[in-house]
Amino acid sequence: MIYYVSSSAERGGDGSPDRPFMKIGQAAEIAKAGDEILVKPGIYREYVNPQNSGTEEHPIVYHSLEPLGAVITGSEVIKNWEEYQGNVWKVKIPNGIFGDYNPYTMELMGDWYYSEKCLHTGEVYLNGKSMYEDDCLEEVLSPKQNSSSWDPEFTVYKWFTCQEDNNTVIYANFQGANPNLETVEINVRRNCFYPSKTGINYITLSGFTVKQAATTWAPPTAYQEGMIGPHWSKGWIIEDCEVSDSKCCGISLGKYLQPNNENKWSLKRLKHGTQTERDAICQAQIEGWSKDNIGSHIVRRCNIHHCEQTGIVGHLGGVFSLIEDNHIHHINNKQQLTGAEIGGIKMHAAIDVVFRRNHIHHCTRGLWLDWQAQGTRVTQNLFHDNMPPQGTKISGELSLGEDIFVEVSHGPTLIDNNIMLSAYSCKLATQGVALVHNIISGPFTSVGEGTNNAKTDQPRYTPYHVPHGTEVAGFMTFLHGDDRFYNNIFIHKEPCSEFVECRKIFCGGDKKEIAGTNPFDGYPTEEEYLSKFFNVKDRGAQEDRNKYYEKLPIYTGGNVYFNGAVPCDKEENFVKDDKKEIYIEILEKEGKYHLNTNLGECIPEFSTSVISTKVLGEAFEPEQRFENPDGTEIIFDEDYFGKHRGACPLPGPFSKGEDFLKNLF
Repeated sequence: MIYYVSSSAERGGDGSPDRPFMKIGQAAEIAKAGDEILVKPGIYREYVNPQNSGTEEHPIVYHSLEPLGAVITGSEVIKNWEEYQGNVWKVKIPNGIFGDYNPYTMELMGDWYYSEKCLHTGEVYLNGKSMYEDDCLEEVLSPKQNSSSWDPEFTVYKWFTCQEDNNTVIYANFQGANPNLETVEINVRRNCFYPSKTGINYITLSGFTVKQAATTWAPPTAYQEGMIGPHWSKGWIIEDCEVSDSKCCGISLGKYLQPNNENKWSLKRLKHGTQTERDAICQAQIEGWSKDNIGSHIVRRCNIHHCEQTGIVGHLGGVFSLIEDNHIHHINNKQQLTGAEIGGIKMHAAIDVVFRRNHIHHCTRGLWLDWQAQGTRVTQNLFHDNMPPQGTKISGELSLGEDIFVEVSHGPTLIDNNIMLSAYSCKLATQGVALVHNIISGPFTSVGEGTNNAKTDQPRYTPYHVPHGTEVAGFMTFLHGDDRFYNNIFIHKEPCSEFVECRKIFCGGDKKEIAGTNPFDGYPTEEEYLSKFFNVKDRGAQEDRNKYYEKLPIYTGGNVYFNGAVPCDKEENFVKDDKKEIYIEILEKEGKYHLNTNLGECIPEFSTSVISTKVLGEAFEPEQRFENPDGTEIIFDEDYFGKHRGACPLPGPFSKGEDFLKNLF
């Protein structure tokens, strides 16, 4: 069955071509497996709540007839503003418009949420751009620029809310603009396209603009929602959409509601968040978290931007998914929301998830893989400018950012054929990571640290799973190491002095951070590590057990080091070239991105090997190979562009030197 929807339809439509529905939600109430909903261009101010599942063979497809022409928005236009004082205007909104969810009384809170001001899930938008909430009317009347924002000039556009006689009252400083002559919107709906029930499987959303919803903070220990999301189901496709201006998260592939473990750390206080997260994982497994029921989603070719927590978030619900060809940018730029759940993509339990050919930039952190990055592959992506602009006030370590953060995971986590150009490339508070054929222009941070609870000696222990499944195979603390570095290009670009000083303040120590594998100095080779375990004098319980808690080995080969980048002390088969001065930067022209670099002319000729699953071996703790999600072997004979590599490959992500100057996106 094909249903038609038009925002300009006459009332009483039946979904036929001649009498289309007026709202997408009317079709969502009745659509069944195999049905298609064709939506004409227009603005749809509604919450779409799909009621029925499709099947793998016959999904339910929602399609915008004009690319991005059908706009689903969580906002309403507000016109009845009255002048209050100076540039400040006031409006009273009857609370009936909000139903049972008022974004202007719903305060943001939750586990790992660190913002000090009392903020709400509501927003005020001036001509499509979100203004800055303050918890004090005086600050709205006499606003000062906030230097923490990436756009400090706009921070004087402030608003404040309170309740009067069952009305929501908003005071807003429009800096001389007349809000009744401009487009002023407030978000009134929690979600845009999101089933209220779990288990609504095999839905496709194609070609829509989705924006301006009052989503809540989405930690892994709570109900995780976005403007769009499958809500604990299987087989969704979200494609060719523009997703923007969520208060918190744009797309959620996250966790369902566990009433007995909903922000338990924040609300009940007695159990730390790491424990409640372990509890959440085990409870989900008991309640049906498996490959048969959950995950296997696709998010592709979407433009995701100007969300304040994440572009894509997920815990448990995103397993076995594919996230490809997306443009994710300008996430958490307002810096009003701070905490440990922020990034272009923030994914817990990215089991067998593939992130490929995405362009991620101008985010507070590009990609954050937290807990259970097992069978995860990050390949052929472009990362840059995932740190604050120079001159921005940095509130803490987590606000400094990096391209990729892998945290407390046992692997295997595979990072290959990527370009990483931010001031800091990778934060590696983890083990079991392989980096192959990347350009890496910033230092590694948190190597060998960041895996204890706070500043105590109490280690975090996280689960690992049976290969290519959700079943928990065990829990373990972190020994560090078990990492591989093959055929990468390391280029040291000195981080700006304010970044360096911030890291000294927030992270401690005066150690100079230099690009390369040098943070792994002192880690054993495989031969050195194994020699501890096969002493003929050792017999069972009589052996020295300390060796089971020492650093795991690292594996290297074929890496190149420029501009003072430094290999580790056990590095094998590498070239360090400090004579050639390498320049590299990302340039944009008419929406196309390319490198300005001399790197292609300077790659040395030396013997490198084709890297494969066989070479990489197994991640130590889960005893799982670095392989495809279907268990087949990976041979790294394709480069960033998908071109074939020969038997003696160049280090870095390109198979030919001239490809360094091609358009990347």
